[in-house]
Amino acid sequence: MSCTAPIRVRAGHPVSKTGARRGATLAFAAQGVSVAAVYTTVPAVTEHLKLAPLVTTTLMVAVALTAGGGSFLGLAAIRHAGPVATMRGALLTAAAALVLIGWAPGEATAICAYVVFGLAVGALDVGVNARAAAIERAYGRSVFGSFYTAWSVGGVVAALLTAGAARLEWPVAAGLSAQAGIVLLLAVCVRTHALPSSSAGPSDSPAQPPLGRRLWIRLIPFGLVLLVVYVVDSTVSAWSAVYLRRTLAASLTVAPLAYAAYQAGTVIGRVATDRLVQRFGGVAVVRTAALLAAGALAGMATAPSWPFAVLAAGVVGLGASVLAPLCLASAAWLRPAASEAVLARLNLFNYAGVLTGGAVSGLLGSTGRFRLAYAAPAALAVLVLAAARHFTQQPPRPARAEHFPPFDRADPQPLG
Repeated sequence: MSCTAPIRVRAGHPVSKTGARRGATLAFAAQGVSVAAVYTTVPAVTEHLKLAPLVTTTLMVAVALTAGGGSFLGLAAIRHAGPVATMRGALLTAAAALVLIGWAPGEATAICAYVVFGLAVGALDVGVNARAAAIERAYGRSVFGSFYTAWSVGGVVAALLTAGAARLEWPVAAGLSAQAGIVLLLAVCVRTHALPSSSAGPSDSPAQPPLGRRLWIRLIPFGLVLLVVYVVDSTVSAWSAVYLRRTLAASLTVAPLAYAAYQAGTVIGRVATDRLVQRFGGVAVVRTAALLAAGALAGMATAPSWPFAVLAAGVVGLGASVLAPLCLASAAWLRPAASEAVLARLNLFNYAGVLTGGAVSGLLGSTGRFRLAYAAPAALAVLVLAAARHFTQQPPRPARAEHFPPFDRADPQPLG
């Protein structure tokens, strides 16, 4: 019998690689929708609540800070309830936060809503990436890129919905509520599937080894690349709509299109990621992607009008898209028996990049220097080029059942 055919286990969950992959794909898509919903509505929320530019910057920084803390809440939740339950809970919380942002009557409520969203998306990050790492090991080949493709597709859908809502002159509350509904629907559709190797009970799993200091040293190259990636990502994602609105005089209908183009570029790049790595190797792919993203960022910085900026944003997405999945997949293989803990630590670089990119871009933008905010990250490509040689990860191989840690199960499975 094929290992992908559902087989009932004692906890009542079917064993299915394809089912687990499908559920993780839906969770990644929902995360993409939620993040895009927040970023692309920043101009509308700012104008609706009459927020000062510095307050808007503070809100984006708060999301990054609380997401860093949320990643460790997610790690604790995974160990207690499993990654699938963690993903569902985080998605439901993110959906509620989107509604609260849209219907916030004032600045204080909006700040609380953004903080809740940051905690939720941080926990979700660890849940979806830990689950993806487990699924990749079960498949024995690179599949991380496909999950991030779903993330990007979700982002495109949400950005286009934001643009459409503005075109129809919907209030920001209606647009964010619609996007929260999409997140909620996807969360409900996530089903629990155990991986083929998880039939052993919890007591059969070995204790997780301590991570140690050497792991931090080995994480540094991947962390630096991830930091640069999220400096770029937050600069484009969080502020491209504001950049088009304030610097290039785009309308509220047009402003979200840069984010949509960026995410469309990431879809194309991530669809090809797994195949490119198998054909050319991780080192060549990372170096080429870094150079492409750097050139496109320079194009955004010098764009004479919003159509040029939208096109450049799409090329940035094409180049930057492959870097995060390769970082996470490579780091997870440093310690397969504790990859959820490894990824939680790697997420610190993620949110450091989001914090740096979001804060610096917001501060530069609030003083009318958005072009410099896009020129500066292009220079960081040299860090990615220097770290690229570490992306010579071993080919994934299916692990034996007794070597899988507890987080590889869909959820804790009671005996009996």
